[in-house]
Amino acid sequence: MGFFTDAYDLFCIAPVSKLLGRLYYYNPATGKPGKLPHRTNNFVIGVALIGTLSGQLFFGYLGDKLGRKKVYGLTLILMALCAICSGLSFGHSAKSVLGTLCFFRFWLGFGIGGDYPLSATIMSEYANKKTRGAFIAAVFAMQGVGIVFAGLVSMILSKIYLNWYGAKPFVEDHVFSTEPEGDYVWRIVLMLGAAPALLTYYWRMKMPETGRYTALIEGNAKQAAADMGRVLDIEIHGDQDKVSQFNASNNYTLFSDEFFRRHGRHLVGTMSTWFLLDIAFYSQNLTQKDIFPTMGLTNAADDVSALREMFETSRAMFVIALLGTFPGYWFTVAFIEKIGRYYIQLVGFFMMSVFMLIMGLKYDYLKNKDHKWIFAGLYGLTFFFANFGPNSTTFVLPAELFPTRVRSTCHAMSAAAGKAGAMVGAFGVANYTQDGDVGKIKKAMIFLAFTNIVGFFCTFLVTETMGRSLEEISGEDGGSGGGVMEVEVAGKYSDDERRENWEEEKGRSHGGE
Repeated sequence: MGFFTDAYDLFCIAPVSKLLGRLYYYNPATGKPGKLPHRTNNFVIGVALIGTLSGQLFFGYLGDKLGRKKVYGLTLILMALCAICSGLSFGHSAKSVLGTLCFFRFWLGFGIGGDYPLSATIMSEYANKKTRGAFIAAVFAMQGVGIVFAGLVSMILSKIYLNWYGAKPFVEDHVFSTEPEGDYVWRIVLMLGAAPALLTYYWRMKMPETGRYTALIEGNAKQAAADMGRVLDIEIHGDQDKVSQFNASNNYTLFSDEFFRRHGRHLVGTMSTWFLLDIAFYSQNLTQKDIFPTMGLTNAADDVSALREMFETSRAMFVIALLGTFPGYWFTVAFIEKIGRYYIQLVGFFMMSVFMLIMGLKYDYLKNKDHKWIFAGLYGLTFFFANFGPNSTTFVLPAELFPTRVRSTCHAMSAAAGKAGAMVGAFGVANYTQDGDVGKIKKAMIFLAFTNIVGFFCTFLVTETMGRSLEEISGEDGGSGGGVMEVEVAGKYSDDERRENWEEEKGRSHGGE
């Protein structure tokens, strides 16, 4: 639910930004619908990404220093508070309203940033090696649900206001083309992002610290065994001597020579692939509102009222997300433990590059309304292979490749590199294509195809993690092949003994049936 909230808060701004332009930047002298200036539009869309990058590094570091759970609740409170405040943005002029909005969205992004490394790290440290990838991918797949709901909520609210209040008559001078009720709509859309965060807070606080952090960082095998025994509902005994052996063989810090010798290549690989992926992914998501008219999914701003434009933009965003974006995440969940992270990422990058290159080279042909469904199909397939590909695996791999003492920080650095790529997409690519110029969109698509193929080759810097314990992957086990949850916090009974006890208990309970 944390990741659902993250995605909703980040992507709901896309349909909202057009409505903000219609509300606050209408100029009667032009006789045309209002539009956010380029620089203002970029900042409204991109400021949360700046906050996310900062929050990832800050909370990722704290997650390793203070513990995963202690920091986890703080990020949720910050997200909920800033989502509400974003909807209450105030001011005596358009600039001051948007300035207040950008202030709160920066801190909203700051809280979202903390959720990235902590969610991935907590899930990886709780899961077993056979299903770990699927569980981490399932957490990330909630991003797809959040994007779907960002479009759905915006679509429903704009439609409700259109139906309840009725669209004002559309006249030539456009005076009534922006309904005043639109000022309520964008605020409600942003404030609703607080609801799932608040609903999740209780369960997040009831979650104990991960056994790996308690055992390997705090050095308390007994407490780790008690916590994990409570979670798994079995009796577990901790082995303090084994924990001490693990710590003695892994007593090196981030940025030390030993770290770079063991994990430097992997860190470069996870950071570079996430950076390159997010250039394309966020460019696509944040510039959807400009591409939709070309695809024939929305009408031109001059032909519809403000709320009608928001409804059509949200509807197109919802359809693309539901049919193209959403399935890819869950394909990853289904196949990541069968195909592996490495090959899913390679294929995803390659296919994204192919589809974007086709769209770039054939854009003049595809933008014709007679071929809009071909364009929509190619656009949707790009999203599908982003999510059944590097958008999911770049989240999973940093949570598995690095040792416990720096796992949260390394994931945060990788995610921050991704948000740097997202800012290139938001401030660079989105700005470049802001005016909807066909030539610029073609060049942007070809550029994104190139970044994806570079990401394909950078994938060779990482390694497959499927089917191995975290300690084996990171080298914390000293080459013994055992994981901390299998060795240091070992169960009282073997699997066979537990099965025999369970069957004996079952026989007593059911009369031997």
